[in-house]
Amino acid sequence: MQLKIMPKKKHLSAGRVPLILFLCQMVSALEVPLDLVQPPTITQQSPKDYIIDPRENIVVQCEAKGKPPPSFSWTRNGTHFDIDKDPLVTMKPGSGTLIINIMSEGKAETYEGVYQCTARNERGAAISNNIVIRPSRSPLWTKEKLEPMILQNGQPLVLPCRPPIGLPPAIIFWMDNSFQRLPQSERVSQGLNGDLYFSNVLPEDTREDYICYARFNHTQTIQQKQPISVKVISVDELNDTLAANLSDTEFYSAKSSRERPPMFLTPEGNASHKEELRGNVLSLECIAEGLPTPIIYWIKEDGTLPINRTFYRNFKKTLQITEVSEADSGNYQCIAKNPLGAIHHTISVTVKAAPYWIVAPQNLVLSPGEDGSLICRANGNPKPRISWLTNGVPVEITPDDPSRKIDGDTIIFSNVQERSSAVYQCNASNEYGYLLANAFVNVLAEPPRILTSANTLYQVIANRPALLDCAFFGSPLPTIEWFKGAKGRALHEDIYVLHDNGTLEIPVAQKDSTGTYTCVARNKLGMAKNEVHLEIKDPTRIIKQPEYATVQRGSTVSFECKVKHDHTLIPTVMWLKDNGELPNDERFTVDKDHLVVADVDDGDGGTYTCVANTTLDKVSASAVLSVVAPTPTPAPHYDVPKPPIDLELTNQLDKSVQLSWTPGDDNNSPITKFIIEYEDTMHEAGLWHRQAEVSGTQTTAQLNLSPYVNYAFRVTAVNNYGPSLPSKASAQYFTKAAEPDKNPTAVEGLGSEPDNLVITWKPLNGFESNGPGLQYKVSWRQKDGDDEWTSVLVANVSKYIVSGTPTFVPYLIKVQALNDVGFAPEPDEVMGHSGEDLPMVAPGNVDVNVVNSTLAEVHWDPVPLKSIRGHLQGYRIYYWKAQSSSSRDKRHIEKKILTFQGSKTHGMLPGLEPFSHYALNVRVVNGKGEGPASPDRVFHTPEGVPSAPSSLKITNPSLDSLTLEWDPPSHPNGILTEYTLKYQPINSTHELGPVLDLKIPANKTRWILKNLNFSTRYKFYFYAHTSAGAGSHITEEAITTMDAAGILPPDVGAGKGNEEWRKEIVNGSRSFFGLKGLMPGTAYKVRVGAEGDSDFVSSEDVFETGPAMASRQVDIATQGWFIGLMCAVALLILILLIVCFIRRNKGGKYPVKEKEDAHADPEIQPMKEDDGTFGEYSDAEDHKPLKKGSRTPSDRTVKKEDSDDSLVDYGEGVNGQFNEDGSFIGQYSGKKEKEPAEGNESSEAPSPVNAMNSFV
Repeated sequence: MQLKIMPKKKHLSAGRVPLILFLCQMVSALEVPLDLVQPPTITQQSPKDYIIDPRENIVVQCEAKGKPPPSFSWTRNGTHFDIDKDPLVTMKPGSGTLIINIMSEGKAETYEGVYQCTARNERGAAISNNIVIRPSRSPLWTKEKLEPMILQNGQPLVLPCRPPIGLPPAIIFWMDNSFQRLPQSERVSQGLNGDLYFSNVLPEDTREDYICYARFNHTQTIQQKQPISVKVISVDELNDTLAANLSDTEFYSAKSSRERPPMFLTPEGNASHKEELRGNVLSLECIAEGLPTPIIYWIKEDGTLPINRTFYRNFKKTLQITEVSEADSGNYQCIAKNPLGAIHHTISVTVKAAPYWIVAPQNLVLSPGEDGSLICRANGNPKPRISWLTNGVPVEITPDDPSRKIDGDTIIFSNVQERSSAVYQCNASNEYGYLLANAFVNVLAEPPRILTSANTLYQVIANRPALLDCAFFGSPLPTIEWFKGAKGRALHEDIYVLHDNGTLEIPVAQKDSTGTYTCVARNKLGMAKNEVHLEIKDPTRIIKQPEYATVQRGSTVSFECKVKHDHTLIPTVMWLKDNGELPNDERFTVDKDHLVVADVDDGDGGTYTCVANTTLDKVSASAVLSVVAPTPTPAPHYDVPKPPIDLELTNQLDKSVQLSWTPGDDNNSPITKFIIEYEDTMHEAGLWHRQAEVSGTQTTAQLNLSPYVNYAFRVTAVNNYGPSLPSKASAQYFTKAAEPDKNPTAVEGLGSEPDNLVITWKPLNGFESNGPGLQYKVSWRQKDGDDEWTSVLVANVSKYIVSGTPTFVPYLIKVQALNDVGFAPEPDEVMGHSGEDLPMVAPGNVDVNVVNSTLAEVHWDPVPLKSIRGHLQGYRIYYWKAQSSSSRDKRHIEKKILTFQGSKTHGMLPGLEPFSHYALNVRVVNGKGEGPASPDRVFHTPEGVPSAPSSLKITNPSLDSLTLEWDPPSHPNGILTEYTLKYQPINSTHELGPVLDLKIPANKTRWILKNLNFSTRYKFYFYAHTSAGAGSHITEEAITTMDAAGILPPDVGAGKGNEEWRKEIVNGSRSFFGLKGLMPGTAYKVRVGAEGDSDFVSSEDVFETGPAMASRQVDIATQGWFIGLMCAVALLILILLIVCFIRRNKGGKYPVKEKEDAHADPEIQPMKEDDGTFGEYSDAEDHKPLKKGSRTPSDRTVKKEDSDDSLVDYGEGVNGQFNEDGSFIGQYSGKKEKEPAEGNESSEAPSPVNAMNSFV
């Protein structure tokens, strides 16, 4: 058997035994007394990951205890570490702790490695963890040249930190040259990686000293990065700066400073993954840019964030979950939102786990010939591997021990002898870490001994629990008995509780509990005893509490606090103000029972508390002081009443008591009623229940009580302004025990296995038990048999399992309460059932009636109730598509399930596919599961109408024909018989013409439609047919061409079927682009993307080109009216030239060249003679380019022999002027600017055909 060993406890002085000390002793670790032989136990060791300061000596701890004292040895990197050969290494005397002196000479890096300590004596060897020693490192930043960052107001910005990799990792923070922390906000914050993120920059962000610091705590050093300069400028300043100083590549970014929706700066993309270890802190981060600054929200998909372990950091940009576990795995979503939009990012979290203990092996002390076991159970993700060692050596290579058997995570010992003593190590490891535990097996034969000091005095306040200690040791395990007085009988568990560790508990200590108690320990090798003493003290009470006070400034106030206490205890009374010490002011004076505050001012208002302490208990009472301005005539004070006082219990009987009290001040409003409450200090301490309610004129009440309850009462007064504070609790009154007066409720009988019956009930609470020793009498018998009742007595539990029952048989059940006094009344009988088993029989006569192509009705015969062997839950139909009637191709079978509740014998199968073969079977279902399946029943569905053709494409348009190409329906739902094509023309006002239809054989996928009108839009409707009728249609539109050449459709389109995108490269400085070669009356999609940036593509937009004009432009040149018009135009031009020539000759000669030389216009520069182009020309008012109507001849030269006064050079239409003799003087009229010519400035006359095309 496993021996429980109690620790030795120091002698406790009278009156100084806090209750919490007793409770700690009950759960403290057990150990063998050090004067007995025992294997080594590691008591102290360095951490597994041991980071050292390279500037100090290395101390590797290894402490152990044992009898005889253990010796120590070390391994380094798996081999023996001979410390005698290294002058810098010494071992602490009487210990295994290593001290490596690297301060005088040597380097810490020399002693990096994995160390393990072994403590050994004649009874076994214990080993430490693998201690990995690494020196801390704090490297410097690499030198780098950081260019100033100039960016536009409102842009995002990320300042990189990229600290050097140290050990342990550095703590990052940003400061300026003055070592002042840079302010952070929702707009500016530091990420987990140390970078500084700006959602958008403002002019106040301009500075030259953004400095990232890395603090290495282990070596107490701080490294700093080179300062980063940031300048935020406006758009105009930015353009000037770029033009004057910067190239395009030096500019930080070219994003617009206009308002924009959020975009994530980190993490990237729409989703990411995060892995964390169990027990660590899970940190998730999302930082977004945008204008205005985005706000971050967090949610967990398909779950809620844990309330007590979730924290938001860094202005909600970081979500932290502490003590993370496997249940915290899942998808977390961060949402960044501003008024212009919202985006989200999903982080998939997986929680792995290094090994952790479920049951760690414990030291085992056995006597010769006894049996025992060591259990080592650990969990983790992935599941850890368990391995055993004996005295530090793998158990597989140790000599066989006949008393030992290893079964996975358990070692079983039987008939142990002294040679079986050893230290066993359990190692649980996975890829994330390991656990190592030492547990010894110590075979001893020892008589009992009491470890608690003799004659220890325990002092306890009345009506509180008393715990008397009896720490013991012995092998075999001793039995413990307690006695009271010199010749008292053994104490039993009626009003006492005997704990396994030997402690005696008195739940409610009364005055008569005072006395001497004897603890006796016995085993087959002897007996030991010890006496302790118990004294019960009266509780400390405040019988006169300080009262709430409202006083005027400058007046004096007094608070009274009278304390009643046990005469053997010395109380100390102190006063507090707002839970702190009283002000050090002579206006505050304290005497025995009073606190007096003189010359009150506003600062004296607050809560004043009187605290009375003894060595065993503490009580307090508070009052609030309110300071008001002086009033000449104070108004009457109306408030809730003061609480009643002086509660007293009289006429104390077994089941009743009389309570009396004194009312408090009613505060000018008569008391209307009193509310009496009680507390059961033994079963529900601190919980108050309403007992009675009496008139406001009464001051006594007769109260009915229940047995075996330790009552305390309080009274609350009520007036028109509300209830008072409750009074102080009355003295406690413990009623005598009696038999229970009620039985458990919610009695049920259900089987968890086919051969058992699980009887459950709602147990009585402590208040309803009416006495100690509460038990239950559980009785059962088969309902339909003549068996007698079978009964068992069970402890205060809520379940009993009856084994070996027949499957699913009705039982009669009853549960009766009893205690040490007697039984409760006879209980009611309840019917239950033993456990269910799977049904034995499948439903018969399964029949299928096909209703239509998508619906079938199934009928079956019910299964006999005896064959169901459980509660009938219903029937379940499994059905699946077997083969296609058309292709007969075998496909992957996907079974579908429909469940029909209760005893139904038919059901409908909806959603079937037409023209398909199906198979089904039916099973009956009970609470245990499904029964066997009925034989498969095959049926098939008739043909249905097909779906629409998969695609319709119209190609090769000509003057009177179009080519139609299509793909058959994806779901023919039968055998296709034909296609129907309906089409109708659309005129220029988008009105539909008459519908024409055409039948096409089912084996066709291409058709040329002829005899169409030229340059006409048609709308097509295309159907497929089976024998069941026509299916849904697909529509398309197309247009015939205007001439024989036809119009080729563009590559880009928004039509049905696959879309092919045509790409045009556009200059990055342009904000528009014209699309050419589009088909009239066709819908197109368009989108814009950045060349080389596949991640940026705008949203799509859809537009439709206008309808084609039904004009016959190709034949206009042959029309008579057009020929006549052209002739008239030619005749008018000829007449105009003749008139101009005649008028010019009438004016005589006028030397234009000389005129130019004499009256030169400084703004008109001569033309270059070599190429005929204008010389340098500058207009101070605008920089517009030359107009299309150039005066330069088409061959770009100016001929010397041409006339200087040619109309070709100077003619400007109506702007030209002639004087009276016909001379041209338009350039010399004193006008500096000409009015711009309207319309086309070309000197060429517009063609009527071109004019019509422009109009179209």
